Amino acid sequence: MTDCAAHEDFVFVDEPDGSAAAPPLAAWHILVVDDEPDVHAATRLALKGLEIEGRSLAFSHAHTVREAQILLERPNDFAVALIDVVMETEDAGLRLVRYVRDKLANSALRIVLRTGQPGYAPELQTIQQYDINDYRTKSELTQVRLFTSLAIAIRAYAQIQQLESGHQRLARILDATLALGKATTLEGFAQNLVVQLDALLAGQVASPAGEHRGPDASPIAIALQQEGAEPCVLAATAPWQDWAGQALDSLGLQRGVRQLQQTLQAQDHCFDDGVQLFIPSAHAMALAVWVDLPRPLQPLEQGLLEVFASNVSVAFENLQLYLDINELAFVDDLVGLPNRNAMVAALDAQEYPQGVLALLDLDGFADINSVLDAHFGDAVLQTVAQRLEAEFAHAREAVVARVGGDLFGVYGLAAAITPQRLAQVFAQPFAVNDGEPLRLSATAGLVQSPGEGGVAALKDAGVALKQAKRMARGASLYFDPTQSQAAGQRMQLLNRLRAAFSEQRLCLYYQPCVELRTGRVVGAECLLRWQTAPGKFIPPDQFIPLAEQSGLMLALGRWVVSTALRWRKGLSAQVADDFRVAINVSQVQFAEPDFVSHFLAAMEAVGVSGQQVEIELTESVAVGNVRELEAKLAQLRKAGIRVAMDDFGTGYSSLSILQRLAVDKLKIDRSFVSGGPSAADNFQIAHTIISLARHLQLATLAEGIETEAQRQALLSAGCELGQGYLFSRPLPEDDFQAWLDQQP
Repeated sequence: MTDCAAHEDFVFVDEPDGSAAAPPLAAWHILVVDDEPDVHAATRLALKGLEIEGRSLAFSHAHTVREAQILLERPNDFAVALIDVVMETEDAGLRLVRYVRDKLANSALRIVLRTGQPGYAPELQTIQQYDINDYRTKSELTQVRLFTSLAIAIRAYAQIQQLESGHQRLARILDATLALGKATTLEGFAQNLVVQLDALLAGQVASPAGEHRGPDASPIAIALQQEGAEPCVLAATAPWQDWAGQALDSLGLQRGVRQLQQTLQAQDHCFDDGVQLFIPSAHAMALAVWVDLPRPLQPLEQGLLEVFASNVSVAFENLQLYLDINELAFVDDLVGLPNRNAMVAALDAQEYPQGVLALLDLDGFADINSVLDAHFGDAVLQTVAQRLEAEFAHAREAVVARVGGDLFGVYGLAAAITPQRLAQVFAQPFAVNDGEPLRLSATAGLVQSPGEGGVAALKDAGVALKQAKRMARGASLYFDPTQSQAAGQRMQLLNRLRAAFSEQRLCLYYQPCVELRTGRVVGAECLLRWQTAPGKFIPPDQFIPLAEQSGLMLALGRWVVSTALRWRKGLSAQVADDFRVAINVSQVQFAEPDFVSHFLAAMEAVGVSGQQVEIELTESVAVGNVRELEAKLAQLRKAGIRVAMDDFGTGYSSLSILQRLAVDKLKIDRSFVSGGPSAADNFQIAHTIISLARHLQLATLAEGIETEAQRQALLSAGCELGQGYLFSRPLPEDDFQAWLDQQP
């Protein structure tokens, strides 16, 4: 071997000048490795013009192990390597074999070893140690034997390639199944299926769905059949891309359409003309796939496609399960609209970045449910949902959702979501159950540009809605950040109140009630106080409403009752037997079914009689169920407990209700008693209340008496009892006892 030959990478048969030209793709690529140029020439000559399995032979040449390594490291698809065992060294060829199998991890290449000195490499040991197709001495390799050995090696290589291709495609099927499992819509699933079919039939890795298909890609169409609907095309590629979204019957009798229809009718695969796959489902849905493949399928490909279709069917089932779960999670099953979760998601995604969110609450819906029935209420909700959807969602101006109960959310374009447009929705009567027209109104809270997240936006809209219901029922009110701040402050105050109650930092003060004529102390009203620091109190009108709204009032009220009764029991030695402790009872407490039984049980447990107790109710309590209220008061009065109507004149009690409830006393609100000369008109109201009480044979007590002149005026008008700073401020328990000791 010359020095020049040692520096040549390879030499092609038809190009003796050494230039590198890639062999035809259709040819079997053979590598000849030998340090004798005559062997290369003899090999080419012996095999010139011959074909194996219908394909010609193309040769590459290497004269050293290093040249062979360089060629094998390149992306050349060699089928067979004819390797001389003894070249630079006695085992050069064997080292090359080891390099191919171990270093390059090339297990497909078939190897035929040749040697002119067989004693250097025992035949049996070599074949056992390495994956070698044949081992021959050069003298044995006549044209026939060389051709036979090469043909056997090439056939083995083809089988290995087919198996490897099958393994690769099976791997692609698994990858495709995972990719299909990521789809969240039927359309996305179909588009993903197109991509995976492209890759599988072309024998390549799938490209992302957004990339363009290759110019040689086969046309693909996918049709969907589902119960109660006409089969339609989910996805289609060029030249059928216009089919997507159309019913199959509307596309005429085009070839691809016929194939899809036949697949759905046969409910089976077919590979006679292109590829027809049937993808069934247990959810009354099925897919038909048509690939206009121009070449016949190999048996292995057909088998792989059947496996692929089976995996696609599983992924299709999983998608439908996901869609079912998604519907449960994001769709309201009563009205068919998106639910609260869906509205939060739309707000989080900022589908309308500069839009408006409106929360609408149906006015008086609770009365509809109670006066009529729940079925009619459901029909009302469905009718309202249909009108809101038709008004906003169909025009894609907004997302309309039922976010809970009779509460609807509308989130969309600022130009569309306005108070005027919302009022217009409810301007016309609603036809419910094909019955008489029903007029409805709704109160709305609106938030402009809700960009802080869905939950926060709904919270802000809820704050505006509550404000609107207090101030402008039936109208709309935009959210003001100060509303949220006030709501936050109320929440903080409520948390502090809960802590104060659990840590026993609330207390009762007592204000004496006296006879105006004699000055005799006849009782005391207990007043709840929340002291945060020495001399610092939070007014009851700030925390009592919070307690009522939060459900804390029930526990707090029972504590007040038991504490006041124990206090009265402790006064037995200092006051007359008919000295009464007056306990304020809220509407929330009195509405409890077991209020009377609990109250009487508390009296019995402490040992206080009915003549020592008085209950004070506000006029708002009388707005409830009068018959139930009348029965409860009758039970209390039967036990000797007196009942007073507190702050009379500031509410809306009717005379008939007063007579039915048979209260014992009217308490005149301080606003009609206290004040300077400008309060003369208010005092006239007090005079009228006293006259009314005398007519109804009720006792009267005036609150807020601050001067002797006020006391005398009330006496002259006929008022019997009073309380106020003229007599004493509200006092803690110990101070009240000290005050009692100072009375004549």
